[in-house]
Amino acid sequence: MELYGERGYEQTTVTEIAKRAGLTERTFFRHYADKREVLFAGSAVLRERLVSGLAEAPPTAPPMDAVAAGLQAASAVFDERHAQARQRQRIITANPELRERELVKLASLAAAMGEALRARGVSEPAASLAAEAGIAVFKVAFERWIDTTGVRGMGSFILEGLAGLESLMAGGRP
Repeated sequence: MELYGERGYEQTTVTEIAKRAGLTERTFFRHYADKREVLFAGSAVLRERLVSGLAEAPPTAPPMDAVAAGLQAASAVFDERHAQARQRQRIITANPELRERELVKLASLAAAMGEALRARGVSEPAASLAAEAGIAVFKVAFERWIDTTGVRGMGSFILEGLAGLESLMAGGRP
């Protein structure tokens, strides 16, 4: 992250990253496929939190309530990392290749939540729609949270996003 911030993503090499981390290039490639993946290493933890939080929702919870539980479980990952998340997002926003990779990550998270909803017995298209709506709420909440000083937790932005979505679905204005 420091190197990307200092030199820019495009100008930073794997050799420089490995050297700064006190690793060999070979060790770097044991952990990451390429330098882009350094920015997305937390995706597996995020996916696990989303899916496990969703799965732990009461069995009778409607699909969006289960999604909300997953989003809240995942939001805790971010609160301790506001400065790092903000720096990471600046790097991603500045690079089209990284923005594309971020969209792939979000699509993968939506697919995982859809799969978890189907495992709960939610049929299509409800499972996919709820998962995609949840990721939309997550994306908007994250963008709003990143633009703050970090005083409010990510979970509060998730709740606001869910309330806004619910208001839209009811035909109102959030």
